[in-house]
Amino acid sequence: MQRRAPVCHWLCVLLSLAVFAGCRPASPSVVVYCSRDQLYAEPVLNAFERETGIRVEAIYDTGATKTVGLTNRLLEERNHPRADVFWSSDTGRTVVLQQAGILAPFQSPGAESIPVAFRDPDGYWTGFSARARVIIYNTDLVPADQAPRSIFELSDERWRGQVALGTPYLGTMASHHTALYLALGRDAALTWLSDLIANDARIVVGNTAVRDIVSQGAMAVGVIDTSDAFEAMADGLPVAIVYPDQDGIGAMLIPNTIALIAGGPHPDEGRRFVDYMLRPETEAVLAASRSAQIPLHPGVPVPEGVRSLDQIRAMSVDFAAIGQAMDGVCAELAELVLQ
Repeated sequence: MQRRAPVCHWLCVLLSLAVFAGCRPASPSVVVYCSRDQLYAEPVLNAFERETGIRVEAIYDTGATKTVGLTNRLLEERNHPRADVFWSSDTGRTVVLQQAGILAPFQSPGAESIPVAFRDPDGYWTGFSARARVIIYNTDLVPADQAPRSIFELSDERWRGQVALGTPYLGTMASHHTALYLALGRDAALTWLSDLIANDARIVVGNTAVRDIVSQGAMAVGVIDTSDAFEAMADGLPVAIVYPDQDGIGAMLIPNTIALIAGGPHPDEGRRFVDYMLRPETEAVLAASRSAQIPLHPGVPVPEGVRSLDQIRAMSVDFAAIGQAMDGVCAELAELVLQ
């Protein structure tokens, strides 16, 4: 007669299986703090997962202050980093993190063909897929041949009460205004913004609000990132853009940046993610998206109607200087706007 194994035997077997399962190595992962809109970032992250088998844990933020929010989070976590990589939709705040010792240097091979103006020489961050700061105008209200060609025209009497601006000390607006502060000098930059305010410019939360208020015809013109403007045009809204100051200081280009976090929990996976983000193929995906971002690698195709890097007169910008000056400049801008 066959005897049954005692219950304790089966309990031991089950316990052994559970222990064995627990000893199997976990799937590799990488933690990405991302201030790029989730709509555009998620397809890139998903493609990275499919290609590499590395699971992405993405932490997003929202709103006009999103880059500031993630920057502050990384500063708070400096003694116990939780992120491996920071994908920022801005450059100035990335430099702030570099200067605070939050970033680790990494010379990715993909950075070699990025113009030197858009990357840190020691590899602490690299720019890719830029947006230009442009003038958007409502085509029902402003004929193309009468649209302003310079941001410095916007304080003219002709545009009184017709200009929308994002809050100057938030997001890409902060980088743009800090760059103007450095290029023009403090007094001239503050005078220009003061004149805009005195000309009844409407200051709204951010780029999305500028896009909406101009496309709806509540204001005739605004200053905005190309990504938001191209979204409006893709939706068939009555807007067009001008790359400003092409005979003067040029249009400011603000790249996305990718940076490795010092002491992050998954450094090898973080480096693989940085390499992936700096491939021309990744820039091609972002260029073909609704936000039509401008590739920085040479030869990456752009959609019809989108200018490539060599078709834009770009403002000369020192991003390291912007990062160093930004907090002080933004404090002055806030005082001016809020008074």
